[in-house]
Amino acid sequence: MANTNNGVAPVDEMLPAGKLFLYGLQHVLAMYAGAVAVPLIIAGAAKLTPAQTAFLINADLFTCGIATLLQTLGIWKIGIKIPVIQGVTFAAVTPMVIMAQTGGMTMIFGAVIVAGLFTFLAAPFFSKLIRFFPPIVTGTIITIIGVSLLPVGINWAGGGVGNPNFGSLTFIFIATVVLVSILLINKLFTGFLSHIAVLLGLIIGLIVAIPFGLVSFADVADAPWIGITTPFYYGLPIFDIGAIISMILVMLVVMVESTGDFLAIGEMVGKKIGQEELTAGLRADGLATALGGVFNAFPYTAFAQNVGLVGLTGVKSRFVVATSGLILVVLGLFPKMATIIASLPNAVLGGAGIAMFGIVAASGIKTLAKVDFEKNHTNIFIVAISIGIGVIPVMVPNFFQNFPAWSQTIMHSGITLGSITAIILNAFFNGSQGAGDLDELKANAGIRE
Repeated sequence: MANTNNGVAPVDEMLPAGKLFLYGLQHVLAMYAGAVAVPLIIAGAAKLTPAQTAFLINADLFTCGIATLLQTLGIWKIGIKIPVIQGVTFAAVTPMVIMAQTGGMTMIFGAVIVAGLFTFLAAPFFSKLIRFFPPIVTGTIITIIGVSLLPVGINWAGGGVGNPNFGSLTFIFIATVVLVSILLINKLFTGFLSHIAVLLGLIIGLIVAIPFGLVSFADVADAPWIGITTPFYYGLPIFDIGAIISMILVMLVVMVESTGDFLAIGEMVGKKIGQEELTAGLRADGLATALGGVFNAFPYTAFAQNVGLVGLTGVKSRFVVATSGLILVVLGLFPKMATIIASLPNAVLGGAGIAMFGIVAASGIKTLAKVDFEKNHTNIFIVAISIGIGVIPVMVPNFFQNFPAWSQTIMHSGITLGSITAIILNAFFNGSQGAGDLDELKANAGIRE
């Protein structure tokens, strides 16, 4: 692992308070739209009142912050201690919508609590699979994560899914301004300013969007100043067996996706993620999810949206994202502040999203550069087939529509499909150790850098 001049690893470096806040705010802005999307969808399915919906969003933001602090700072053997921000997993949306319509919010929270405890207890066993994640697999998974996220950024740039004016020249112009701003700041400046290029790009985009009438702060006046998250606000949880089983299946998917995200960030910050680290990270996912059920929230996982931001900015300190966690807790307690951030138009987020998600894909390609494709010709098939299968749900969302209902959670996750394919193909061609990566070949030949 690389060290800074003072002997501290970059991932453990403590930065000045001002930089921590700005870098942390940048992460929050990058993930905010995704963080509030799920509670909005579930609120609609459960037919919640506006006041109940606002409470649900605040509860989600508050728990996002707690989950992020768990991962970045760690307590005991819980938390992976890398710059990973936590958010609600989209893999849980479909089963939670069904639960909301059939059993209400209390059924969701009961299933979430049990599934979180299951994940916490299963973490040490699942982490033993780390040997099945050599560079050929991790590089492929990271690439799939980036490719799977790019449509999200593109949809934002077009104005957001469902927008009647989707693809208007105004939206595309604003997204382009943000993207070009990020590129120019990285080209013209170094150090601190280049590290907050995304934040500056978002601010520039917000200013440009105002004359077009795309920014409204009307909801800020209506939002309350303080919103305390009360456990079991919607009632005591209901523990339905069917709902619990479906949520456990979701958490199995989450564990696969989180593993990919952890390995991706580990590559970027120069920290080796072994079985012990993976166990700690998955335990934090499980504990945060169980807490989510108590605090009227949802299953939590590493937010892939922010993986690209770590690579784009080059800021590796976990304390930056810990600051993001504090900001999220504050946003959950003070709805007016959360409403201000929610005023960012989708088109502004889209310009930044294309850059960040593209960086994730590029990071996967960088990891694959460690793999030998000349002496081991089967490696090209592992990458090709895994990516091909991984992008099916992205390119053709209804491809698996005739598969059984219980399988839809997996079939709608390109990251999970691609990950499982890469693991199986690598084990088939190379064995569990992933023979054929350049590091291993050099070690066997006695070559040292």
